Amino acid sequence: APFSIARSWATLLTALNSQSGRPKHEAAGGRTGTRSFMARRFTVKQPSVIPGFGIAMGFTLAYLGLILIVPLAALVFRSASIGWAEFWALALDPRVMGAMRLSFGASLAAAGINAVFGLLVAWVLVRYRFPGRRFVDAIIDLPFALPTAVAGIALTSLYAPNGWVGQFFAPGSVLGSLFGDGGLRIAYTPLGIVVALTFVSLPFVVRTVQPVLEEFDAELEQAAATLGAGRWQIVRRIILPSILPALLTGFALALARSIGEYGSVIFIAGNIPYVSEIAPLLIVIRLEEFNYGGATVVAALMLMVSFAMLLLINLIQAWSRRRYGHAV
Repeated sequence: APFSIARSWATLLTALNSQSGRPKHEAAGGRTGTRSFMARRFTVKQPSVIPGFGIAMGFTLAYLGLILIVPLAALVFRSASIGWAEFWALALDPRVMGAMRLSFGASLAAAGINAVFGLLVAWVLVRYRFPGRRFVDAIIDLPFALPTAVAGIALTSLYAPNGWVGQFFAPGSVLGSLFGDGGLRIAYTPLGIVVALTFVSLPFVVRTVQPVLEEFDAELEQAAATLGAGRWQIVRRIILPSILPALLTGFALALARSIGEYGSVIFIAGNIPYVSEIAPLLIVIRLEEFNYGGATVVAALMLMVSFAMLLLINLIQAWSRRRYGHAV
């Protein structure tokens, strides 16, 4: 009830202010104002005091065309030249399907883990002051600067059965006995792939959510508490709706980064067909076999599935902006 009352008063005050602040000629000439608004909205070149629209637009289209559109179009045309029958025969190969399921499943798992714990890390860095905070904030960007091969070797040495972390889950250990006689094997399994993808994609969520939390007005929390809201109500109805678009953006970036990851995964995956072989590695194997058609088909499948997933995430982002009235 306090939230609905506060929201109704805010809507009423906004409407009154907008009505009182409108000039009389705009109120009388609604049709003229609508035409001018539509003309401004659908004008390609907006008025600006800084010249150079044509040069900037031309450079933008040329750059995007050479870097993004032309390579993707070449991939699509190369896939279409194979023929639909052969395309689907190569695409539905059990080895290809297994690699695709592993790549996208592990990427979704890693992005979901980072959406939860990345939000928690960003919250701690923004809301609390503690010794070593600057150091923790700096090491968040370590996966950006660290070569992926180095990250893969380091993770493998940590999570191997005789590694610093893996030995605690080995057969016969205290933690390993919780998972049966064989213990929990992390390296050289799909679980190791999820660990590697979580490592390389963590900064995308933290760095996307952190600026939004820094700009969040704490007075909204105080006002909600004054109206009788509990802590969970404040988090669920005040904080989460404000950061949801940014969190979805970070999730999408982490997902895209995980899908295309190669260097850190091949060291910890084991690369066993039908078990721990990722789609990017299968593309490399097909190229080494001079099977360019098979490599093109796998790449085209990854392109289509990635585009569909990112489109779905963008639609959810647009829905959240319309529902909650916030933008990233």
